[in-house]
Amino acid sequence: MPLTFTLDPVVTPGFRDGILDLWTDVTNAGGAVGFVPPAGREDIRPALVRQLVSMAEERSRLLVGHDEEGDVAATAFLTFNTHPLMTHWIWLYTVMVHPRHQGRGYGRDLMAAVARAARTLDGVEAIRLACRGGLGLERFYASCGYKEVGRIPDAIRVAPGDDRDDVVMLLPLT
Repeated sequence: MPLTFTLDPVVTPGFRDGILDLWTDVTNAGGAVGFVPPAGREDIRPALVRQLVSMAEERSRLLVGHDEEGDVAATAFLTFNTHPLMTHWIWLYTVMVHPRHQGRGYGRDLMAAVARAARTLDGVEAIRLACRGGLGLERFYASCGYKEVGRIPDAIRVAPGDDRDDVVMLLPLT
């Protein structure tokens, strides 16, 4: 059954906890979402609070996918660029699909929903994201229409002796 996507859902305590659980589960399954395993909910909570503050200040938007049981199964944060010469594109952060839902095409569905949502935003002509090299994420995003536009070698230190490229990708919307 496909996910149901909502842009700018009402953030209740239960919903917030659902995002926190998703972020924790994705991290601990090896997902490249800002942390390395093992990570607990309290390790991730400050990053979620920062995202929620950004939403409250209208600097970002949240796209969420719910599964057939109504649980948070996928998320992506669309963040506005505040530089006056770069407001025509947005950043995409914290793209996640719960590990129990992976392999069903939900990641591709999420990326399509992100593009649809971005097209509704005034003046937005492109989506830019950065991903951690070495995990095949570049191939996934390329299959969703994104092009690699930059790469900084060894910019992400996952652990001592384990440095990864920071890969920048872009999806034109026009």
